[in-house]
Amino acid sequence: MAVFSYLATTMAGETIEGVIEAADEKLAVERIRNTGLIPLKIVAPKQGGLRGKIGFKRSRADLLTFTAELSVLLGAGLPIDRSLNILSEVSEEKEMKKTIQSILKSIREGGSFSDALQKHPRSFPRLYVNMIRAGEAGGVLDIVLDKLNEFLESAKELKDSILSAMIYPAILSITGGVSIIILLTLVLPKFSVIFAELGGSIPLSTKVLLGVSSSLRTYWWIFAIAIVVAWGMVRSYLRSEQGRFMWDALKLRLFGDVVRKLETARFCRTLGTLLKSGVSFLQALDNSKDVISNQVIASALDNVAKGAKEGKGIAGPLANAGVLPPLALSMIKVGEETGQLDIMLIKVAAAYEKSLKETVKRFVGFLESAMILAMGLVIGFIVISMLMAIFSITDLPF
Repeated sequence: MAVFSYLATTMAGETIEGVIEAADEKLAVERIRNTGLIPLKIVAPKQGGLRGKIGFKRSRADLLTFTAELSVLLGAGLPIDRSLNILSEVSEEKEMKKTIQSILKSIREGGSFSDALQKHPRSFPRLYVNMIRAGEAGGVLDIVLDKLNEFLESAKELKDSILSAMIYPAILSITGGVSIIILLTLVLPKFSVIFAELGGSIPLSTKVLLGVSSSLRTYWWIFAIAIVVAWGMVRSYLRSEQGRFMWDALKLRLFGDVVRKLETARFCRTLGTLLKSGVSFLQALDNSKDVISNQVIASALDNVAKGAKEGKGIAGPLANAGVLPPLALSMIKVGEETGQLDIMLIKVAAAYEKSLKETVKRFVGFLESAMILAMGLVIGFIVISMLMAIFSITDLPF
């Protein structure tokens, strides 16, 4: 049996902290509910303080926490104002506490929850606000929050899996780059002194390396300024509409399979979640297009909404756009014909999220091998050039 720390609230809105012994987290939740409390947070003691975990920062992870806790409170029958009041009390982050209090004030003044959220676009994206508005209109806010929680969890899981897969290549590139710089700026200068004292001719490759080493040590500040300026210019260009479009086109050309699967998963999960939550089809389609980060694919989907308005449905216009994979188009067409488009879209998203993880895993494996080979060749070239110079000066056979 494990001991879990928990943060819960009563129906009157009083927050309570405590510990409970249970076999797993699910059983701990059931035991807390059996006592008449509403569990907000359950963690193992080794994970740290509860209120530190409740602390709210403007990030997707914290938005997920806020959504999950609000969904639990509303599902337990608490009104929205009391639920928000509880969340503001358990939140230690001052700025977010002010945001929740501002939302609570707007609601108590007669405003809707969605309108209150809309006043804080940095914390709550447009997609989130539109789903809340649909839940309010249909009287199913707790259900919509539950769907939003599932959506945010899936998006976070996909993002975390991609980021975790890229950690090792990032570490490899940094350590390899630092190793090469150390060889060029600290190790090679010592050899240049030896070569100068011994005299004689040295191979061309060694002269090139020594020239590069000398330039780095002498004009490193110029290289640093050039890198910073170049980075600033590239970043500025990529922020422009034309630059972003060209960059997205290049990514689509180089990593087409990965990009298409990623955008297909995003588009289908967003559209499916919106439709399942009761958002109108055209509004859901417009919001789903906004979550696509690749501008080439997003622009190709502009005619999809036009086709939907003309009564052509979604499967045909999506096929004409030519940006989604054939399997996804087939599944969407089946869902549209059977009247289960929302369910089929979620299935498409799940299938492509799984496929994307496998594709990223294969890509990272290839990237790791390519980086190791490239760095091995560079470092090997440096070492062999130095050895050739030493052997040529000392008249030793190589």
